[in-house]
Amino acid sequence: MQNHYTIFTTNNSNKKEFIASLVQKNKPKDFLFLSHKSVALFSKITIQKFIDEEEIHDKKIITKHSIQSLKSMSSGEQKKVLLQYLLELKPNYLILDNPFDNLDAAFQRKLKELLLEIAKHTTLLLIISRSEDVLPLNSKIFKLEQSNLQPFQNIGDYIASLHPKSTLEGLQIPINQKAASYPHSELIRFTNVSVDFEGNQVLHNINWTVNKGDFWQLIGENGSGKTTLLSMLIGENSKGYGKELYLFGKQKGSGESIWDIKKQIGYYTPTMTENFTGNHSLENMLISGFNDSVGLYTKPTELQLGTAKKWLELTDLLHLRNKRFCDVSVGQQRLAMLIRAMIKQPLLLILDEPTAGLDDASAALFVALVNKIAALHNTAIIFVSHRNEPHLKPRCTFELCKSAAGSLGKITT
Repeated sequence: MQNHYTIFTTNNSNKKEFIASLVQKNKPKDFLFLSHKSVALFSKITIQKFIDEEEIHDKKIITKHSIQSLKSMSSGEQKKVLLQYLLELKPNYLILDNPFDNLDAAFQRKLKELLLEIAKHTTLLLIISRSEDVLPLNSKIFKLEQSNLQPFQNIGDYIASLHPKSTLEGLQIPINQKAASYPHSELIRFTNVSVDFEGNQVLHNINWTVNKGDFWQLIGENGSGKTTLLSMLIGENSKGYGKELYLFGKQKGSGESIWDIKKQIGYYTPTMTENFTGNHSLENMLISGFNDSVGLYTKPTELQLGTAKKWLELTDLLHLRNKRFCDVSVGQQRLAMLIRAMIKQPLLLILDEPTAGLDDASAALFVALVNKIAALHNTAIIFVSHRNEPHLKPRCTFELCKSAAGSLGKITT
């Protein structure tokens, strides 16, 4: 019987360094068996390497049978082509870094079935942050605390060790006293908007209105066009020009600048952390959310400093306020970037797979914060997730449903 390994990570885990040690020469003592064996890494790290090969060297490796570039694919589609490529290599050991993040429910089920089949002949090292992602395998259990591995007898012992916050009901959202105001109810409107890429129809006749204070969950299968739709809102996709798409009272392409749009929107997706390097402190990175800058280049006001401190206290990051953003763990970076998106209380808050990579406690805290913001009715929220997050309370759902003519929009309340 194969003996597998499940490693739980928390927000303070040095996961990147741990994964690097698994694939390099000097293995952790509990994983010396990996030496001189073929190891494949199923991770965002691997995907980024293949994206770099395509963009820098114009070399398509895992997408050589597709006209689409790897970067232009959704996160779920990227994972699909990577797994197919890695399985063709027939490795002795397969390292899986949060494999179920960013995947739709149907593909999650398929992937779990596939991994259970693979596990019959290949040792799996499953690195996960959420207890719901555990596979029913004979597995050794570890928890990665910073750089230290803590063993557990079984999965039950690990779950019993978790210390969830006693209550999230008493959370108080730090209020931005200078939050943007807007005199109208309608913020965003799509009217019969269709989008195609090189003749491939992605969206078909999308009709959707987002009003002030709405709380929407945006769902749809991988490849249904969620990323395309969002990119038109945040100004990164020219496909919105010339269509009946209105952002804050102006038709897209009628003279508004990308900065006019960004001033009204708070946006977060986990991949954003890759763009934030340099010597900026964690606190300054939060405060930069007031100005939508990559880092802080102007002296913050006392009000901004006070608001940032309250958010840091609320999310248990205050002790890291002066550390360089690039020196804290990936989980802590993601939590900080979530706060950065919310700190100015924008008219529209777009959260794209926001809980990906967060541990159970942090995901629960974040969902509670989003619910609290929604209850204020000042900020409209679009929450995109394939996970069925417990206790999330969206008031409406916009679902993109694939069809031969492109994805159609379906509204449920």
